[in-house]
Amino acid sequence: MIETLTDLLPAQAIAEFPVNTFLESIVVDADNTLFITSHYEGKVFRISTDGVVATHATIAGKATGLALTPNGELLLSGWDEKETSVVWLIASDGTVELLTELPEAIFLNGLTGLDGDNYLIADSYRGAIWQLNVPTKTVSIWLEHADIARTSPEEVFPAVNGLKIYDNFLYASNTQKQQIVKIPILADRLAGEPEIFLSGINIDDFAFDIEGNLYGTTHVFNSVVKIAPDGTVTTIAQLEQGMAGSTALAFGTSEGDRTSIYVTTNGGMSFPPATGVESGKVVRLEVGIAGLPLV
Repeated sequence: MIETLTDLLPAQAIAEFPVNTFLESIVVDADNTLFITSHYEGKVFRISTDGVVATHATIAGKATGLALTPNGELLLSGWDEKETSVVWLIASDGTVELLTELPEAIFLNGLTGLDGDNYLIADSYRGAIWQLNVPTKTVSIWLEHADIARTSPEEVFPAVNGLKIYDNFLYASNTQKQQIVKIPILADRLAGEPEIFLSGINIDDFAFDIEGNLYGTTHVFNSVVKIAPDGTVTTIAQLEQGMAGSTALAFGTSEGDRTSIYVTTNGGMSFPPATGVESGKVVRLEVGIAGLPLV
């Protein structure tokens, strides 16, 4: 870490959920509709542009990572009621289809697109990243490496967690080691040798803007940070801005909203602040730089 700064931004809570709602991940579609997972409830909520919250889909199990497909469907990682790692496909009308089971996976987490048909899924306890091909419903190990693993199997904090691609590199947060790992994407979508981009920073999920700045949620540290390409870290939101248990974030997509990020929280369920566990929230922050366009 080169430098740590603080530049707090105004925050606007756009949705609130009952105390002990563990909002886990978020994606924003081309119409600026927000889709958010509720981990323990096994639900995907939908927040329309007019602020109305509705249950979009429900699964029997626990919900973790979300990704959008090119045709507007959702991929959802998690566990079924038998605690088997699975990926579901959710149609635009909320219909849920079990896409594939991953019995060798341990803790599926963040999800991101690799190309039109292939997606990468973090396995936080195995210390691996899986590759999923949607049309064939097949999965294989894309990378298994010490840099994305826990320091020991006894550690309860997740290792590889959030995944995002920028400039032909996959960036992966290793929450347990408080590192961000940078992995080259080689020909034929193969993984290159990982390197540590930044150490000493607790990141859960994150997103990039068009200038290469990374915006990350710090979860148990109740904040959102902006990390410049040179590694400079700036705190842009804290507990006072509603960041208790900040878990994930995504950029808006509409013409007037591309420079804002939407942050999900769990109210501090994992490590309650001194004031106690708060309600789960979705909070909007205006960062002034547009996010990467949807692909």
